[in-house]
Amino acid sequence: MNKFFDFTVKDIKNQDWNLNALKGNVVLVVNVASKCGFTKQYSGLEELYKKYKDRGFTIVGCPCNQFAGQEPGNEEQIQEFCKLTYDVSFPLTAKLDVNGDNEAPLYKFLKESQPGLLGMKRVKWNFEKFLVDREGNVVKRYASLTEPKSIDADIEKLL
Repeated sequence: MNKFFDFTVKDIKNQDWNLNALKGNVVLVVNVASKCGFTKQYSGLEELYKKYKDRGFTIVGCPCNQFAGQEPGNEEQIQEFCKLTYDVSFPLTAKLDVNGDNEAPLYKFLKESQPGLLGMKRVKWNFEKFLVDREGNVVKRYASLTEPKSIDADIEKLL
């Protein structure tokens, strides 16, 4: 079975990014969008990132336009929005699909590792979160409504 660190995705600059570069880190993967009711969670995510990044924690933001077209921009626009509006410093991937025929293999793995309520595999909305331990195992899944600060204790346990 795969581990999180076995995947390669495109980063926000459309370069291949082998997630093996994050091996040994605790990682929070979040499908993000710039025009969503949950977009303000960027602030909380950035706070978590700054608090723990020096202890082997990172966040991977994955822009996705599959939910009501709430991430309409291109990678450059997304990056600019994140930097200017929320001063995001954690890494972002290129836009990707989290569900459906063109879903990113990384998301297929995340969803199969941690199904949602009643075993549901699909991502329901923007800002769903997956917590990955230092070995690359997906240990927890959080709904969009889960505020980043409420994940703090779970991150702390894994660090």
